[in-house]
Amino acid sequence: MKIVICSSEVVPFAKTGGLADVVGALPLALENLGQEVIVVMPRYSCVDKSGVEIKKLKPGFSYANIGKSTKVYFIENEAYYDRSGLYGEKTGDYPDNLLRFSYYCKSTLDLLKVINFKPDVIHCNDWQSALIPVYLKTKLKKDSFYKNIKTVLTVHNLAYQGSFPREQFPSLNLDGSLFDVNGFEFYGNISFLKAGIIFSDFVNTVSQGYAAEILTKEFGCGLEGVLLSKKDKLSGIINGLDYSVWNPKTDKHLFKNYDASDPSGKENNKEGLQKSCGLSVNKNMPLLGFVGRLAEQKGIDLLSDIIQNMANSNMQMVILGTGDLKYHLLLEEVAKRIPHLFSLNLKFDDVLAHRIYAGCDMFLMPSRYEPCGLGQMISFKYGTVPVVYKTGGLADTVVDYNADSKNGNGFVFDSYSKEEFLGAIKRGISAYSKRDGWSALIKKIMKLNFSWEESARKYINLYKS
Repeated sequence: MKIVICSSEVVPFAKTGGLADVVGALPLALENLGQEVIVVMPRYSCVDKSGVEIKKLKPGFSYANIGKSTKVYFIENEAYYDRSGLYGEKTGDYPDNLLRFSYYCKSTLDLLKVINFKPDVIHCNDWQSALIPVYLKTKLKKDSFYKNIKTVLTVHNLAYQGSFPREQFPSLNLDGSLFDVNGFEFYGNISFLKAGIIFSDFVNTVSQGYAAEILTKEFGCGLEGVLLSKKDKLSGIINGLDYSVWNPKTDKHLFKNYDASDPSGKENNKEGLQKSCGLSVNKNMPLLGFVGRLAEQKGIDLLSDIIQNMANSNMQMVILGTGDLKYHLLLEEVAKRIPHLFSLNLKFDDVLAHRIYAGCDMFLMPSRYEPCGLGQMISFKYGTVPVVYKTGGLADTVVDYNADSKNGNGFVFDSYSKEEFLGAIKRGISAYSKRDGWSALIKKIMKLNFSWEESARKYINLYKS
């Protein structure tokens, strides 16, 4: 099959979150299964810092090679993409994002003609590429080149919808009738994602659990009615993990490599992490880690409540990430008060992220909602036991551990509250104190397999359908 994958960010060229990891890995997994794949993204200023050779195609387009034969094509426009951020800066989103990403969508479809690549399927990801199905079924429906091209739209996080003031609609150069309840209109504003859901041939999410959740008012973000109308064309496929990047046996960022047959190297990584983060070196004290956005969606409200009362606890914690200013300030105050127990790292640091996964005993993911989650899969591979809220992809992959039966692979709390979260942590600490059982649990979770190959096979079946 011929497949185009469209995404606003792709590893190793540009990244703000897990979307980039997904679209960096899925095309290569599809290629390995015999599919013909190209990827299309904007050429941000950071693309040139990726270390991958970028070649000029024609004015407005360039490309790079990844894998054996897969190409990543870049849509060029210095006025739109030569900026410090992908979507905005600390002060907020760029005010011209409607223009930036409508240009990306239109230019992506133009590119297919330029390179004479007529795909069977265009796989769009999130709101930034959601106009592609709209253009195909409106402005381009009479163009024979685009005839019979099908579209899949994957929703990685329904909360991000590409919303803009209705006054900007004329800038899209679409028929005014599309701004209504059966098109772009969403509570008086424009919604790229809503339109993409309506006009795409199939809607996909990144876990079966999340696919079910977004049909409810609690998780539907106002789009549950639209999604219910496409229920027969909605599914969930859990993301895979790129084990060429996330593997403690080969990870160059670690203090010492290890694997499931001999995970003793975790002790060296724990000591190295404690030293580098300024924590007291204590191999017997459980070390807990968090890597992610410091935002309520990621459960940082629950986490910050617990951290503020850590002074007399029998655990250490290291946090890596950036987010809401109020959490920055709150956590900075705690870090100054108990630096031997709590290390706060307000930045993006890929090396430190790898070392947290390897050096910690438990990995915290108290997300209020989590469409898929990669952190729990990474922590499994590194023998770091996840503590998660039962939602979305976390519920699909983490089973609560029972110390008596030895069933389960992590610690799960069912009710979103500080008390329940703390209870799950305490159950984890209790299990950690029973060293033989904990060692067996580590070896067990390190053998779990969430490779991209299985997920890619499911995507191929979806494309064929």
